[in-house]
Amino acid sequence: QLQLVEFGGGLVQPGGSLRLSCAASGFTLDYYAIGWFRQAPGKEREGVSCISRSGGSRNYANFVKGRFTIFRDNAKNTVYLQMNSLKPEDTAVYYCAARYTTTQGLCALNRMDYWGKGTLVTVSS
Repeated sequence: QLQLVEFGGGLVQPGGSLRLSCAASGFTLDYYAIGWFRQAPGKEREGVSCISRSGGSRNYANFVKGRFTIFRDNAKNTVYLQMNSLKPEDTAVYYCAARYTTTQGLCALNRMDYWGKGTLVTVSS
């Protein structure tokens, strides 16, 4: 069974940090570009960050630039999202998704093939 599972969500105070993990089972992430998305209550899902197969290409939404870092460990079949300086407006369910690609440098937030079920991040004092 092919699945992505997110870990690491929780309650954190403003200014705090969390690290989200996205682990794959049933397939290897070596051939997939990975994206992180989020959906806040009452809002549409939005792309947060993406990383290419090799990790050499990364992109971030403007609202997280300088605060979030995406990285991957293909040996552990896991992608991470380090979130620092969290703000209440970062509160959302965070999802990871994988897109199969033969292009090493592709970093994309569309046409994703697999999705995780999400992990809730709540930023509140």
